[in-house]
Amino acid sequence: MTWAQQTRNCGTMEYLEYQMQNDPSISGKMAEIETFTNNFITENPGSPKAVITIPVVFHVLYNTAAQNISDALILAQLNQLNQDFARLNSDAGNTPTAFQSLATNTNIQFCLAQRDPSGNATTGIVRKSTTVTSFSSNDAVKYTAQGGDNAWDATKYLNLWVCNLGGGLLGYAQFPGGAVATDGVVLLYSSIGSLTTPGSSAPYNYGRTATHEVGHWLNLRHIWGDANCGNDLVSDTPTQQTSNYGCPTFPKVTCSNGANGDMFMNYMDYTDDGCMNMFSAGQSTRMNALFATGGARVGLLSSLGCSAPTTTGCGTPSSLAAGSITTSSATLSWAAVSGAVSYNLQYKLSSATTWTTVNTTATSYALSGLTAATAYQFQVQAVCASASGSYSAATTFTTTSATTTCTDNYEANETRTAGKTIATNANITAKIGTSTDKDWFKFSTTSAARNIKVVLDQLPADYDLKLFNNSGTQLAVSQNTGTTLETIIRNTTSTGTYYVQVYGYSSAFNANSCYSLRVNTSSSSFRTIEGAETESIEVQAIEEVTLFPNPSNGNFTVSVLSDNEADVTIAVYDITSKAILSETFNSTKGENSFNLDLQGRAKGIYFVEVKHGETKTIKKLIVE
Repeated sequence: MTWAQQTRNCGTMEYLEYQMQNDPSISGKMAEIETFTNNFITENPGSPKAVITIPVVFHVLYNTAAQNISDALILAQLNQLNQDFARLNSDAGNTPTAFQSLATNTNIQFCLAQRDPSGNATTGIVRKSTTVTSFSSNDAVKYTAQGGDNAWDATKYLNLWVCNLGGGLLGYAQFPGGAVATDGVVLLYSSIGSLTTPGSSAPYNYGRTATHEVGHWLNLRHIWGDANCGNDLVSDTPTQQTSNYGCPTFPKVTCSNGANGDMFMNYMDYTDDGCMNMFSAGQSTRMNALFATGGARVGLLSSLGCSAPTTTGCGTPSSLAAGSITTSSATLSWAAVSGAVSYNLQYKLSSATTWTTVNTTATSYALSGLTAATAYQFQVQAVCASASGSYSAATTFTTTSATTTCTDNYEANETRTAGKTIATNANITAKIGTSTDKDWFKFSTTSAARNIKVVLDQLPADYDLKLFNNSGTQLAVSQNTGTTLETIIRNTTSTGTYYVQVYGYSSAFNANSCYSLRVNTSSSSFRTIEGAETESIEVQAIEEVTLFPNPSNGNFTVSVLSDNEADVTIAVYDITSKAILSETFNSTKGENSFNLDLQGRAKGIYFVEVKHGETKTIKKLIVE
């Protein structure tokens, strides 16, 4: 079904019913607000004079690139809201002459937040990738733990969540009187836009879904009162039989509402975006009642969200550099700023217009999941206790090509007798250069360190691994599919000389790219995990690592007891050893907790790998 064939679907009234079922006290709160509103209307019959400016934060939740809408569309949407609420919209002249005297400037405006709830500088746009493919009106989009993003203080900000909504929903809003944690408006990502910069959900792509839903957030009802010839609680909007769709011909008379008929061009009807163009004076007064002394949204008047924090005393990071660059990763670093408590790092493809932002207390950050041979940009902002500094100038780096050549210093070593001696507890690189190439390496254990762990990593092709003793007897083999790393663990072995063989499965080879091999020896036993399909994938665990809750619904916390400050990389693998998630955090000395989310993944067994410095631990996680 294309958008041109659909009709407008606002979920606000159904959402209100859902809220009341879960919290019966909302009815009483809304009744109090209605009494306050009626008193205000009686005492203030004219239009308000003072302009009310509301700070807005856009929470963009995206599962695909198309859902990660551009800053340009967001700014266009904000501009359309301001034009519609000020009656400066370019299509205001389309209001029929009969209703021109009722159409009005509401004196309500909106700004993109420049200061976040903690007092730090912000763009007013929060972007988060989510595993949720489609949200509904159950408020999951408003909670980080459910794949969404937590609300900013709703007494100081208007929260606009932009996401992929299912069920044909264009949006829904929370009326005044509901819980602060869920207060705001949810919008279908493709409805975001304006008359001059439309979104993709025609005929609902001119930004009027936001105007309509923000009207609900400001206590306006649907113009037909959600009943046959119902009451929308506004005196100057004609009673009409039901919702209108498309763009009716004026006049459309229903409910014996006179020669002028329905006010179907009102933003609170269900007509197409291009047909909506007005709020009435009565609707304006009703909305402004919320901001009178004692009003339900009066706290917004004292919000500092529209004012950028001062940057005095918080410098700009310098000496930006990118190191350890590979085909898919890089470590970004910068000089420390005096007084900074953390740093905001923004990075993007050089060709992109939108940034991804992360916060870290370190002066470096490891990026992964990058594209080979691709240019990226990054910039850094210092966050001090009282304010945030300015972002640095952007620095560009380029990931290496997937076909980068490397040198093999160990050839020829095609037989066990020709095996080359390698040091233990150190990485080496070599390559399988032909279909018949096999690499043999030799190492020795001692009585002080006779337990063995061999790891074959960074595989450019499907390579496998074998371990032999000095007499040539095979002791163990690791044969994972594809380029999954290979690991062999051999505990309580005798001291002596051992051999490692690296070879291509079905004659696989790569003449240009090297693999990485590491042989660790230790006096302590290396531990393995039961239930994994790979050979021995857990290594020696020096720090204490726990997962909770376990079993989990997919949202869980990794607790790491650390002896020092260092980066902690947490990766999650499914039962086939396929990596499905990887994130890097900074740990401090002592107990550290890191939250991860697998919601939306299939139930079953997963393995959580925690790398901290030279140590690595893998724990089994059950998702129910």
